[in-house]
Amino acid sequence: MSERADPERVSTGSAGLDDILGGGFDRNRMYLYEGRPGTGKTTIALQFLLEGARQGERVLYITLSESLAELELVAKRHGWSLQGIDIFELIPPESALDQGREITILHPSELELGETTKLIFDRVKALNPTRVVVDSLSELRLLAQDPLRYRRQVLALKHFFASRQCTIVLLDDLSGADIGGLQLHSISHGVVLLEQLAIEYGAERRRIRVLKMRGIHFRGGYHDFTIRKGGLEIFPRLIAAEHHTKFIGEFVSSGSDELDRLLGGGLERGTNALLIGAAGVGKSSLALTYAISAAQRGDHAVFFAFDEGRGTLEARARTIGLPLTEALEKGSIRFQQIDPAELSPGEFAANVRKSVEVDGARVIVIDSLNGYLNAMPDGRFLILQMHELLTYLNQQGVLTLMVLAQHGLVGPMDTPLDVSYLSDSVLMLRYFEYRGVVRRALSVVKKRSGHHEHTIREFRLTPGGIEVGPPLVNFSGIFSGTPQYTGDPEPLMTSESHGGA
Repeated sequence: MSERADPERVSTGSAGLDDILGGGFDRNRMYLYEGRPGTGKTTIALQFLLEGARQGERVLYITLSESLAELELVAKRHGWSLQGIDIFELIPPESALDQGREITILHPSELELGETTKLIFDRVKALNPTRVVVDSLSELRLLAQDPLRYRRQVLALKHFFASRQCTIVLLDDLSGADIGGLQLHSISHGVVLLEQLAIEYGAERRRIRVLKMRGIHFRGGYHDFTIRKGGLEIFPRLIAAEHHTKFIGEFVSSGSDELDRLLGGGLERGTNALLIGAAGVGKSSLALTYAISAAQRGDHAVFFAFDEGRGTLEARARTIGLPLTEALEKGSIRFQQIDPAELSPGEFAANVRKSVEVDGARVIVIDSLNGYLNAMPDGRFLILQMHELLTYLNQQGVLTLMVLAQHGLVGPMDTPLDVSYLSDSVLMLRYFEYRGVVRRALSVVKKRSGHHEHTIREFRLTPGGIEVGPPLVNFSGIFSGTPQYTGDPEPLMTSESHGGA
């Protein structure tokens, strides 16, 4: 037997879904979009037809549930024109009200179902489209009233379209899905599920999942998406193993010689660092120092702020003498405020990817992981998603700085989540007291990529930037959360501390 050539692939009209499927649908097959009302089935189905119209194909939308006026309103709000789409507004005949048909021995639903299907076949034969959407199967299911009759009717649809050069998408809103619901999965060439989740606070979350796709390798699992003007924007789940870029793992300077010396030369490209400490100790200012230094070298940096606004960050930068406003105006640093209540983790990961692959970012700051944690509807998967994101950034040669605020200011402090094992470097920032003065200490507790100092150094935030002092000895209690310096005052930095973070 001769081997048949692989079917031609056609775009679904959604770049995200095409990416998940590795190129789109197989042509001339039957597919199913299913989901509760309001999940976006009609919108993504229209995108499928609009893509066909753009390719010069004849396309047909058969509606049994939504009126032409409703479809036109959907299109108008997305900025679309339905001019290239043939729309067949099909209302099933009310046989039960026709007295001439009451004398038949057949059940009225049999006549209604048969006539509805015949109308669909006649219209398809007349127009000969290459793409068809049927919205929705719930109407056929109600007409059938019986799982066996319903399955036979859907099989009849499939066999009819199999004899034609046509790709068909069926929509199912799962109304009465207990009547032959799962039978559709075995009949369809592919099944795509759309969901809308209501979380306790913030905007609803939408996600899509490919349940089945015969002969097509697809990216499994759930993928976040949003409905915006222009259609569904799907954010394929990030798989770090799919992304590799060659780069030189050179040191990235912080702009401070003493800080670079503490880190054994600096932080390397393709690594990530976790800045951990109490609120206000200087974590954000330290991360900002790296972003400014990158901008001054000609690299592009992106600062994702979950907790603070741009005005607050610019004010802090002015306090410690960092030219942040100038870098923002030039575009060498991009600041993006993230609202955890509105942004899904998938959309955030897609934003990071765009920053790297399109904007060419070489330094990424996430401030803070506490805010990112709040963006997760289910915190159990935060570590897995963060692992994929950090692995991806490392493989792109990006230096990633993550800020994590611990609970409390002094004494034993709790960490809301433990990502230290994912981090290539961990910098611990602590308050300590000496002779009635609150000071700040910095130490490197982990660095996978090479040598680093094991000392504790004092640092301070000054109008000239971050200054790091010489190594301190006779320190105790740094890890217990109650650091005490009992040595000679000579190594301590003499001028007053400035600023905060």
